[in-house]
Amino acid sequence: MTVEDRWLLPEGVGEVLPPEAERLEALRRAIVDLFQSWGYELCVPPLIEYLESLLTGTGHDLDLETFKITDQMSGRLMGVRADMTPQVARIDAHRLKRETPTRLCYLGPVLRTRPSGLGGSRNPLQIGAELYGHRGVESDVEVVCLMLETLETAGQEGICIDLGHMQVFRALADRAGLDRERNGLLFDALQRKAMPEIEDYLERWRVPPEIARLISALPEWNGDAQVLDVSLRALSGAGREVRAAIHDLGEIGAQVRERYPEVRVHFDLAELRGYHYHSGVMFAAYKAGQGQALATGGRYDDIGAVFGRARPATGFSTDLKLLVGSAAATDRPRPSVFAPWPTDPRRTDPRLTDLIRRLRAEGRRVVCGLPGQVGGAAEMGCGEQLDLCDGQWVLNRV
Repeated sequence: MTVEDRWLLPEGVGEVLPPEAERLEALRRAIVDLFQSWGYELCVPPLIEYLESLLTGTGHDLDLETFKITDQMSGRLMGVRADMTPQVARIDAHRLKRETPTRLCYLGPVLRTRPSGLGGSRNPLQIGAELYGHRGVESDVEVVCLMLETLETAGQEGICIDLGHMQVFRALADRAGLDRERNGLLFDALQRKAMPEIEDYLERWRVPPEIARLISALPEWNGDAQVLDVSLRALSGAGREVRAAIHDLGEIGAQVRERYPEVRVHFDLAELRGYHYHSGVMFAAYKAGQGQALATGGRYDDIGAVFGRARPATGFSTDLKLLVGSAAATDRPRPSVFAPWPTDPRRTDPRLTDLIRRLRAEGRRVVCGLPGQVGGAAEMGCGEQLDLCDGQWVLNRV
């Protein structure tokens, strides 16, 4: 490795530099304040856990995304979290043990063995909110609305919501008699909407023609609310759970449109972006002209059972770094003041010290010069500087 190569970061791993880091921190505070104003309590799960706890109930897909390490103290296998949602579900089920609806929010880094999508990050700064203890569409509507408010806080405009439902796929896969491995292969192909691959699977696995036709049609059922009517007629014999799922999609879409008429609501019965632990409605927020989802979420009622309490649950998450990077940088740099270093450090001017403290208390950014440094106020990005004039410290423009 050459000297030049020593500073290279691993593929898919990035760092945040100024001034973007300042925008990220400001947005973090604004979103956490937003969550708390809706009644969501902040929790901080650990970065690493024993693998058995971290991956319990999450399925094979999250296992593949998790970095494994050996604990030097116990010798047991540990994992660096790739997604915080299962951790928050464990906190609700095993630590809080409340009977009332519980709203939790979280923020922290996650690490993944592979990026999510082309050009995606392997070290997102995940922020999200989860609602436990309510099974109706009303809690799904609340979470979708909070997701929209979060994107608005981040300065995102022109948002489209994709709504799908895991139960439609699960019911058809069950009727096709697919085992866990084949279920996973078909799920992955539907996520990518790889039609030749889907049709090849259905033919090789000898899925009954009527069920194969319905599964193949899933990617075609996307559009406005009329798609739900078309799919409901086609899936009329698929069972009560499928009909209930399509009804719920329509109700959630109608309530979201009522609250946010400027947001386009799009239905997609092959919208399976997420993990296998999702059990009901699934949703994703997109921005016009961008293929990568800004935020994703859905219902995952089953995951709490492995922690002793199968509480209903719904939530969403996003990558804070993605939101900052995809929003227009409209904020202006905070004005800075340059303050001189005392010529005799043992005899500081209390008037200067008090003025610097007062300016900082008012929210001003004060940068103190250092003896012998290269560059002055202008080079340090300061628009003003403190000068001693007639025995008084005054602010002058640079």
